[in-house]
Order: sequence, then C-alpha cells, then structure tokens
Amino acid sequence: MGKRQRGTTAGGTPATVAATRAGVAFTLHAYAHDPAAPSWGEEAARALGADPGRVFKTLVAEVDGAWTVAVVPVAASLGLKALAAAVGGKRAAMADPAAAERATGYVLGGISPLGQRKRLPTVVDASATGHPTVFVSGGRRGLEIELAPAALIGLTGALVAPIARA
Repeated sequence: MGKRQRGTTAGGTPATVAATRAGVAFTLHAYAHDPAAPSWGEEAARALGADPGRVFKTLVAEVDGAWTVAVVPVAASLGLKALAAAVGGKRAAMADPAAAERATGYVLGGISPLGQRKRLPTVVDASATGHPTVFVSGGRRGLEIELAPAALIGLTGALVAPIARA
C-alpha cells in the first residue's frame, strides 16, 4: 500500500489543502496508479485493500443546466433520476469529461469532491453514513483521502440522499 499521512498537505493538491485548512482529520493513501486500469475507482479499492462500498467516486452531472457533483461507491453507478430529485431538479445527464475537468479543476480519474475550483452543489450517497470512514479521490490519480463521512459532508456542504444504483 502507499504512504499514509494524517492531517498534512502532503500530496499538495487542493483537496488535501482544503481538508487541512478545515482542521479535518484524514489519512492520505498513495498507490501506484495503472493508466490501463479499466476502472480507476475499483483499482483504488484493490490497491488500498478496502471494501469497494467504502471507496467513493466523484462524478459530475448537469441537472437542469447546473453542474452538480455526485459522490457514489465505486461498486455502484449513479442514478441520474435520483440525483435530479435530490437537488429538486427534473433532468440530469452526465457531464462531458472535458466539462467536468473544467468545472472542478481536476483531471478525470482524479476528481475530488474536496477543494474544487468552485464549490458545486454536491450530493453524497446515503450509504456513506454507514461507515466510520470513507475514501475519496485526493485530487490526482493514485491518491485517496480517508475521512469520516460527516467531515466529507461538512467540507462539501453536501446533501445526503440515496443516489447510487447497484
């Protein structure tokens, strides 16, 4: 597994800086990323030896014309209707990858819900609250931040709703 560090800006990403500035306890996990991996989220779960239900991916969707961030387990997919309903919208569609990168300031496969260029409306899947800690991208491929779900929700100002589909 990779190097673990608690509560530092090691890794130097906007995500780690945001968590540190907020005074949130977190553990940083680095691993060797394989660019050929078919699923970056599942790759992270395997590399960390973590239950895929505790490792979350960050997706960007457009809900009624507004960018919205969805945080769901890597073992699940995003329910677009559920996401739209959670934010009071009617229609949701996945963002074009280049648009997601522009909106968040991160590259695909390294999009973190923390420290984004502009704070976007965020919805965290309700399953996150059933774990003592969860993993989200640390802001680059091969870097994950482990933190309490309440810290993730607080840092992102997220709504919590059942938005994941098995």
